[in-house]
Amino acid sequence: MEILKLHSTEKPPMHLLILADPSRELVEEYINRGECFVAELEEQIIGVYVLLPTRPGTMELVNLAVAEKQHGKGIGRKLVTHAVQHARAQGYKTIEIGTGNSSIGQLALYQKCGFRINGIDRDFFTKHYKEEIFENGIQCRDMIRLSLDL
Repeated sequence: MEILKLHSTEKPPMHLLILADPSRELVEEYINRGECFVAELEEQIIGVYVLLPTRPGTMELVNLAVAEKQHGKGIGRKLVTHAVQHARAQGYKTIEIGTGNSSIGQLALYQKCGFRINGIDRDFFTKHYKEEIFENGIQCRDMIRLSLDL
């Protein structure tokens, strides 16, 4: 597997980005302001992440997705690790990520990668998304905010 930065002329894999964030409108907005990286295996894109500078010294991992057939193979962890290393190499001091209260697997992954919960944005998903989101039989309402000092 190889992780590559997409150039501004290359189309991002929307089918994967939408897996992590069902709002195409929001994805299109932040994809234009951030850096998009893809994981390729045998010339197929199997994963993606987007990093976005948010404040001085801080970068946010705003989207991370792995093709469903590739789940459970450690690809998500490799993408998170790559994002952390890239942010550190760029001189950022903190990397943040937000995920839904119903995203149990993602919450576990981020904490295994060293991120710590530092806040909750209550009702984020009910305020900013037109359609209700359900994962693991739980309505996604709140954004769980996590960070890692670099």
